[in-house]
Amino acid sequence: MSYPYYFIPPYLLERLSVHPAPELSHGAAQTLLLDQQVRTERAQFAGAAIARQQRARRTVTLKRSIYDAKNGTALPGTLIRSEGKAVSGDAAADEAYDHMGTTWQMFHDVYERNSIDDAGLPLVGSVHYGKDYDNAFWNGSQMVFGDGDGRIFKRFTIALDVIAHELAHGVTASEGGLAYQNQSGALNESLSDVFGILAKQFHLRQTADQSDWLIGAGLFLPGINARGLRSMAEPGSAYDDPVLGKDPQPGHMRDYVDTEQDNGGVHINSGILNHAFYLAATELGGHAWEKAGRVWYDTLRHHRLRPDADFAEFAGLSMETAAAQGKDVAAAVRSAWRGVGVLHD
Repeated sequence: MSYPYYFIPPYLLERLSVHPAPELSHGAAQTLLLDQQVRTERAQFAGAAIARQQRARRTVTLKRSIYDAKNGTALPGTLIRSEGKAVSGDAAADEAYDHMGTTWQMFHDVYERNSIDDAGLPLVGSVHYGKDYDNAFWNGSQMVFGDGDGRIFKRFTIALDVIAHELAHGVTASEGGLAYQNQSGALNESLSDVFGILAKQFHLRQTADQSDWLIGAGLFLPGINARGLRSMAEPGSAYDDPVLGKDPQPGHMRDYVDTEQDNGGVHINSGILNHAFYLAATELGGHAWEKAGRVWYDTLRHHRLRPDADFAEFAGLSMETAAAQGKDVAAAVRSAWRGVGVLHD
């Protein structure tokens, strides 16, 4: 397992951490230190996930618990809101509660999935983690949210797709996982973006042509030249800012980035896969979770999807699952993979 999975890529935090203005570098520098500390404990997190899965009830019931870490790092913290209770009045806690519920609902209603592990896993989230913490993560058993630094990032509970993205890492892991390195790692990241954008579209009842196709829209504070963290419609265009730099994501295999950083570019090259999903979904039209989303979900669950699958392997299996939905779906999926250079036939 590769727990924890972080929303903000390390290369972006590293850039911010060396900014000459302390008020801009402090939050990122503190976040990198804390993230490294948590990574050293990932074996403990993986064990917690396994234990929780073993305890999970199989009844199909949404069960959420939101805790307040009170700007510390001990998890989960103090319980602030549990399932069915009234709003707490804490904006971060209530956003986490609502967005985790929406994500659970989408997987249940659309894909007949019983929570993240498909076995009734209760959803746990901790808000107000760390001080000026610029990230959110799934550690194998729960969600964790920072409040942001107040200069670049807002609180990380503000965006539904951020929460759905992180919870989807749990879905991928429970389906056998995709190794968090190189192309399989980029697939892992892209699947989380796919289900993140689908959760947002599902909540807003948007069709594919109505969506902004942005991951992390609203996460950056005014004054930062950023529409979001990633664009599935136009990879590489989400931000271009003196502080952040320019969005490095490619949208085509000709621009694939070979790098040892970021586990082999898992947050960078995922743009190619994101764009493939966008092309398939917009060609099919309507609600993206119904056709394109079903293909991607069924491909994730395909018995021949290996943990070290590359882009071409995932594309081939997706065309098999698309064929079961009809010729129009199969044609759209094939065209999408051709459009990003993964297929050449």
